[in-house]
Amino acid sequence: MLKIFRTFLPKEERFFDLFARHSQTVVQGAEALRDMLRGGEDTVKHCQRVSHFEGQADGITREVLTAVRRTFITPFDRVDIKNLITSMDDAIDQMQQTAKAVMLFEVREFEPPMREIGAILIESANLVDRALPLMKSIGPNLQMLTAMTEEITKLEGRVDDLHDIGLKELYLKHRSANTMDYIVGAEIYDHLEKVADRFDDVANEINSIVIEQV
Repeated sequence: MLKIFRTFLPKEERFFDLFARHSQTVVQGAEALRDMLRGGEDTVKHCQRVSHFEGQADGITREVLTAVRRTFITPFDRVDIKNLITSMDDAIDQMQQTAKAVMLFEVREFEPPMREIGAILIESANLVDRALPLMKSIGPNLQMLTAMTEEITKLEGRVDDLHDIGLKELYLKHRSANTMDYIVGAEIYDHLEKVADRFDDVANEINSIVIEQV
């Protein structure tokens, strides 16, 4: 009965505007992360950009959580909205953790697999950015949403592979040299892998909402 009642009431479309603002900020954060992984003298500047976008994303997340409390009718279950925006925010939070590690260890050169992961993370961010508007009308967009979330999961698997490849290359490169360089490199790889994991969490949250709505 409640589900039927809800269909006749106007839904708060502002949530989709907030989702779009947040996802676009995540894309910008991923682009800054990619630029950071190019290394060189601009590394610090790009780390600061990552932190800047992470701060913007936090503000939008707070807006969403406030809207959830104040809105009578929401487009999805309130818990689903909280879980979705939180998983999105976790992705850019992990980007900031990566940037913090780079700043802490004063890294200015990055391995090729790290840069490849950076490019993959932009793909994941763009897929999320494209998927969210489709959730305004899930039924007609079901196949496309499913394909997008599956692609995010595949990208996460590719990052896992690059993580393992990168660690092996680091070991071979530094096993007879500076152990600290291996430790620092492994730390960066682990942070990057966690960013991909968080995007996979976003895909799972989208799938969960899709299943409930169809």
